[in-house]
Amino acid sequence: MNKEKEIIVEAKKYAEELLSKKLPNTLTYHTLEHTYDVVGAVSVIGANENLSRDELEIVQLAGWFHDLGYTVDLKNHEANSIKLAHEFFKKFGYSSVKAKLVESCIRATVMPQNPKSKLEKIICDADLYHISTIEYFKKAELLKLEWEQTQGDKYGKREWLKLNKKFIENHHYFTDYARKNFEEGKQENLMKINKKLAMMDDQDQIQKLQKQIEKLEAKNKKAKEENPERGMQTMFRITSKNHLELSAMADNKANIMISINSIILSILITVLYRKLEEYPYMVIPAVILTVVCLITIVFAILATRPNVSRGKFTKDDINNKKTNLLFFGNFHGMELSEYTWAMNELMKDGQYLYNSLIKDIYFLGKVLGKKYKFLRLSYTIFMFGFVISVISFIVAELFFKEALF
Repeated sequence: MNKEKEIIVEAKKYAEELLSKKLPNTLTYHTLEHTYDVVGAVSVIGANENLSRDELEIVQLAGWFHDLGYTVDLKNHEANSIKLAHEFFKKFGYSSVKAKLVESCIRATVMPQNPKSKLEKIICDADLYHISTIEYFKKAELLKLEWEQTQGDKYGKREWLKLNKKFIENHHYFTDYARKNFEEGKQENLMKINKKLAMMDDQDQIQKLQKQIEKLEAKNKKAKEENPERGMQTMFRITSKNHLELSAMADNKANIMISINSIILSILITVLYRKLEEYPYMVIPAVILTVVCLITIVFAILATRPNVSRGKFTKDDINNKKTNLLFFGNFHGMELSEYTWAMNELMKDGQYLYNSLIKDIYFLGKVLGKKYKFLRLSYTIFMFGFVISVISFIVAELFFKEALF
């Protein structure tokens, strides 16, 4: 083994022994695993930055020694790391010039980083290589735990994310290789931090709104308990409004079906049917499409077709509370004086009034059920029928065109 390889091997053994046996249990981030990561990153960056064998040796030694000071004291660990490295190199008989370069590399890792030489830039980039990896958030949690255990500080989730965001925004890589290969990963992690913060802000807003809603609900509940009729009036009003909106939606959907199929029929009649003598193989597909459109239109019309009753009621109907005066179909054939008398009778009896409201909502629901039944049939027929028609056109074009011609 040559002297260069020998000192790397001995430095590795020395670092592994110290970090395995003397590192405080409170350190969860600055561990032997972190040192392995830094040495690995140093080797990759150094090789891609075209370092000489001696230069690569220097940064690798710096990687092994840069955190050994934590085994002596948690404060000023870089100075302690330099001291341990100095004693090791002296005992090993290592070149004093190279030893000073290793020590300057260790010193450059002091935060905030301010490296001067190329070797210092490489060790600095390697020391913070993890902020560009998918392991970043795992490493960050280990660092958070370490700070809480060693410094006694407690960090909330939002506070910790903001600290990480500020650190990454202010950080920059120094070597060309790191800027080219690590920067993208770092920016992705920054985006993830921003998303997490945005989600937390959204959750805060939701919680705030939920509290406001709870207050309003409590206020409304209290008001309803004090005035139950107000709650019933609100219920009837909202329910009737919803039914009417659903009815309007059904009519709109039916109109869409009628319009689309009317256009298709117009095109069939004005264009295709005139060409059937020239293209007789298209007769069956054209007939299928026509039938589909007609049936679709019929069901769409059935969904919108009004159903009006005779619009008459008698005094016995009012006295026996059998007529719903809130539905126009029950009174449109009556005189104004008769309807006015009936409505006054209705308003005198609260139970009759509420029963009429209930009947109105019920029959609106029955009408809606009928509308949506026909509407669903219309859309279903159009969906499957149109597909079948298109397939029949394709089959006729591919298989019957040549047979006829």
